[in-house]
Amino acid sequence: MLEMRRILGLAWPILIGQLAIIAFGVIDTAMVGRYSPLDLAALGLGSSIYVSVYISLTGIVVALQPIVGQLYGAQRYSEIGEAVRQAGWLAAVLALLGCCLLYFPGPLLRLTHAPQQLTERTLDYLRLLSFGLPASLVFRIYTSLSNGIAKPRNVMAIQIMALLLKIPANAWFIFGGLGLPALGGTGCALASTLINWSTCLLALGLMMRHPAYRRFGCFSHFSRPAWARQMELLKLGIPMGLSYLIEVTAYTFMALFIARFGTIQLAGHQIAANLGAVLYMTPLSIGIATSTLVAQHLGARQPLAARTVSRHGIVLAVGLALLYSAILVCARPLIIAAYTPDPGVAAAAMPLLLLVGMFHPWDALQCTSAFVLRGHKIAVVPTLIYAVALWGVGIGGGYYFGFNLSGRVPHALTGAGGFWFAACLSAATAAIMLLGYWHFKFNRQSQLISTATQ
Repeated sequence: MLEMRRILGLAWPILIGQLAIIAFGVIDTAMVGRYSPLDLAALGLGSSIYVSVYISLTGIVVALQPIVGQLYGAQRYSEIGEAVRQAGWLAAVLALLGCCLLYFPGPLLRLTHAPQQLTERTLDYLRLLSFGLPASLVFRIYTSLSNGIAKPRNVMAIQIMALLLKIPANAWFIFGGLGLPALGGTGCALASTLINWSTCLLALGLMMRHPAYRRFGCFSHFSRPAWARQMELLKLGIPMGLSYLIEVTAYTFMALFIARFGTIQLAGHQIAANLGAVLYMTPLSIGIATSTLVAQHLGARQPLAARTVSRHGIVLAVGLALLYSAILVCARPLIIAAYTPDPGVAAAAMPLLLLVGMFHPWDALQCTSAFVLRGHKIAVVPTLIYAVALWGVGIGGGYYFGFNLSGRVPHALTGAGGFWFAACLSAATAAIMLLGYWHFKFNRQSQLISTATQ
């Protein structure tokens, strides 16, 4: 029970902070949904592309977290500052790549076969967001450092502050006022970019001045890129980034393909995807907290304690996911009414939320299992599992069901519903394979320890 309390003690500020960030998307969806269906569809399409780029790049940067966690557990504090400086160099290169992808998203947009007007709105949205990406990557370094040393509350405070700024900024930029014209969905991107730079500057100030970080000497001196340390980050970060890319692009391609069914189905999917993302924040927070404690125990050479933490984190995440799913299924009409007054969009979203309820417990299991493995600095095999499950079963199966390739798929499992049904199957496949691999690795580790002590 002590380890369970430690997980909860770390997870709740991470959860609140993550909910504050995901509330950006909820607020964007709710506000733009009352502006126009076209802008809501553009928001759904644009945010899917942005999240694919952002998550895959930050997935590389957050390799810093298990590295910091194990250094902290081993009490090698002087090396943490150097790890942060090297992550800064890596983030600079990734920011340049990401900005180019977001400013010139033409190849991805052409895959959707979306109407010209929708494409133009989406392009404006993505180009504004590209200017905020470097700030987001720097803030992710700060978040990884804070989580790695089990100090997530400062991150939570900044994320709550950002949310409080987001609401009035959105209202002003979306609907106009005080001499500013109404920008619609593009106003969301402008608000997010300005807020990203504000939080970035605040995070840099805290790393320089706050006692919790100052002892690591992150800015004590200049460091050139060091090949050995960059390789350590990349060896872990590239497969982590690829796994995030696979995970997110599975849902990005859902949106791209669902766009072919029309604006109403895409808007309904946007509501379902937004709720799925909100629900995901709880297992994500538990996974991050569990991974931090696993890394610290491994750094302190306590593998049995790491296993106990892992088991408790997984059970906690799945138990809460089952509760959330039951609430979601029962409250579907009320939840949808809060998103949109459009009866067509509401009718499209209703069956999708039932599938989200089926999907979420499996999603929680695969998420926490993956984070446990990342705490062990294991990332390659989970990436391969994600590729098979999410791209193969998820996108391949979604295309099969959604477009009724066989001609015998039930009507309820065609269109957007077919893609969400395949997503359930893919999450279950990933969860079972990741959990099985964790058990395999622990049993093998136990045998090695037993042999060494004989």
